[in-house]
Amino acid sequence: MTRPGDLARRRDQELARGLTPLRRKPKTLTEEPALLDVSRPAGPGGRVAGGGGTRDRSGKSATATSGSAAAAGDEQAGIAASPGDPTAAPDAEARRRAREIAARLALRRPRREAAATRRGPAGPLASVPYRGGADDIDLDQTLERLAGRAVAEDDDIVVRERVATRRCVVLLVDVSGSMRGERVRTAAATVGALAAELSRDHLAVVAFWSDAVVLAHLGTPVSAPRLVESMVRIPARGLTNVAFPLQVAARELALVPARDARAVLLSDCVHNAGPDPRPFAARLPRLDVLLDTTGEQDRWLGGELARLGRGKLRVAGTYRDVAPALSSFFAD
Repeated sequence: MTRPGDLARRRDQELARGLTPLRRKPKTLTEEPALLDVSRPAGPGGRVAGGGGTRDRSGKSATATSGSAAAAGDEQAGIAASPGDPTAAPDAEARRRAREIAARLALRRPRREAAATRRGPAGPLASVPYRGGADDIDLDQTLERLAGRAVAEDDDIVVRERVATRRCVVLLVDVSGSMRGERVRTAAATVGALAAELSRDHLAVVAFWSDAVVLAHLGTPVSAPRLVESMVRIPARGLTNVAFPLQVAARELALVPARDARAVLLSDCVHNAGPDPRPFAARLPRLDVLLDTTGEQDRWLGGELARLGRGKLRVAGTYRDVAPALSSFFAD
């Protein structure tokens, strides 16, 4: 019997055969990437769960019951770097500025303004009690409610109108290089702006390098300053595996209707470890790419990921470029 996983691999292989070869050859990983979940307090052992087992923070093999990750961690569930590590996080002033940017952009907009940005049909038609503003009466249900009543109330009038669906977005943030200067401000602005845009929807956040860490799952409350604080405390890694977070996003969105599901990738797209990420982009309902141009970047791969993910590519050279880019992503 053919398993679903086998079918997915076949589709990926067929797609890969028709793609232009990557312009840089990524390093082949000898271990499956690990996924750390710090969206909630660490459980027994602070385990790091990956596709092929578990690993501790250093990347060495670890058993599923190991307590080393929790013992080495801090209040951010074990993702902070050890003291004195110069690549661990920005200085205090940079962190303060990043939190300030995230908090300012995360302020909820007035209800009318937020609703105005939702262009097109808000969702499927549904029969709901009349609240004013709708003129398409559901005659069958209205007559059923009125049957036997001497006086009709407003709630007895049933109308057909579009009910807003809840969008579900997974933000994938590249932390493989140094989270300093403009790069940390861009990440902070992206988290803050998305928290505002999706204040009535669901946002998940995944930070990645050659491995990945889930900072927030869909459906859990999102504090933009807290997410930024968690991101800047992750020790910088040199390798970038863009394929792995795309797989994590696909799992996070697996039970969400395709019309409501999408991912946003914030990265320089310098993919230098792991398999070709393009087939995994094609699996997502939609993938938009915000290309970080504060350092080295691969605009060609970013464009390929957006094209195969049926999304858009936008460029962020400073944190001020983030809001216009996100507005473009959510305009349709």
